[in-house]
Amino acid sequence: MAIVPVLLSGGSGTRLWPLSRASAPKQLQRLLGDETMVQATIRRLQGLRDVRPPLVVCNHAHVEPIVTQLAEIGVEPTRVLAEPEGRNTAPAVVAAALVADPDDVLLILPADHVIVDVEGFHRAVERAVSAAADGSLVTFGIKPTRPETGYGYIRAAGHADEGVTAVEAFVEKPDPETAAAYLASGRYLWNSGMFVFQADALLDEARRLAPEIVGAVEAALDGDGGTVTTLGPRFGDAPSISIDYAVMERTDRAKVVPMDVGWSDVGSWNALWEIETRDPQGNVARGDVVLHGVERSYVRAESRLVAVVGLTDVVVVETADAVLVLDREAAQDVRMVVERLRDEGRPEVERPPAASPEEGETPHEAFGGGAGD
Repeated sequence: MAIVPVLLSGGSGTRLWPLSRASAPKQLQRLLGDETMVQATIRRLQGLRDVRPPLVVCNHAHVEPIVTQLAEIGVEPTRVLAEPEGRNTAPAVVAAALVADPDDVLLILPADHVIVDVEGFHRAVERAVSAAADGSLVTFGIKPTRPETGYGYIRAAGHADEGVTAVEAFVEKPDPETAAAYLASGRYLWNSGMFVFQADALLDEARRLAPEIVGAVEAALDGDGGTVTTLGPRFGDAPSISIDYAVMERTDRAKVVPMDVGWSDVGSWNALWEIETRDPQGNVARGDVVLHGVERSYVRAESRLVAVVGLTDVVVVETADAVLVLDREAAQDVRMVVERLRDEGRPEVERPPAASPEEGETPHEAFGGGAGD
């Protein structure tokens, strides 16, 4: 069976401001090295058998940079579906399933995840593809390493060390005590937001459980054509809901493949500090940085020298038009700053400095769009 990677790139990455902006979110950034997160997501598929070029679902404003970044690594998408507005992952996944061949195996990949153990990830994908052959809808559960309260969890019907098991329940983000109990039980996994299923199997369940989503997306695709397709205005009629809530939590065909592959969704500057290589003082320094008497901190300079003295457990991020300084444990609160700046109409929220498009330029005119252009 052919595996079609579906690259979902709809997030805005507000918790990684000021590097991540609405027009250039975290998945388009080089957070961990020379490649962007979009490039790394597709690059890690090299070596998997029967993998086709990716199908991309993204915000209409991000088509050009994503296609350009994929071209830089020698990849041309089979199809790009441009969303006129974000409606969460369920409409995006349904759109991908509708344009794929019915028997294609879709590998749903958010564009902003980090996976350290690529070979282990490949083994997990192969197990998931085998499980999807009988019509199962398969998700990947991350073996928890700490009592994390920032993730949803999956309760496996069997022990989490088993290769593939039925899903007993999806559970919401827990409080600290509940998270500790989940960790101790050995039956709970972090919900990764990655999936494998045949296109027709997903659509069968979506039509049964969320027909309003399928109807809206089918209308948005009416008369589509071309490599790049801007979804029509009816896409906005689809409920804004995740594929987890719309289908996976309600189907009796859900299975989970546990994996321990050094996964992170890089949801904050603190998460980035946790996965980066740190110096003997526990610091991560990127760019033109000078540290003295600093411990367990993340310091990043994008455009000038940044010096930090005598601080512990801080994040300092400098760009050409903004500087962020915060306690590492308050990393989730960056979104509150972004909300305030947005309310004040500050341009630093929307786009990085010197990144304005030319007057009259459309985001993907160079790629020959399809219907709706």
